[in-house]
Amino acid sequence: MAKKRKVPLRKCVVTQEMLPKQSLIRVVKTKEGDVFVDPSGKKNGRGAYVSKDLQVIDQAERNGALAKQLEIKIPQEIYDELRTQIEGE
Repeated sequence: MAKKRKVPLRKCVVTQEMLPKQSLIRVVKTKEGDVFVDPSGKKNGRGAYVSKDLQVIDQAERNGALAKQLEIKIPQEIYDELRTQIEGE
């Protein structure tokens, strides 16, 4: 009988739901202050997770949840890149 693998869970900064890591997108802030989308989920830096849902991305942009979590202003290009990644799936 095969063992069940533990599924890593992460919390969406907008909805506050614990979801499997694969159903979230990671946004990273480096020590230098660079902010970028990390599709691999393995880059160095402080990460914040957002659900792969356009409504959640819109809500994150409106209420500034990502900016609060990463303590930096999030450029519009990051939100645009998140949307294109979701639409590309």
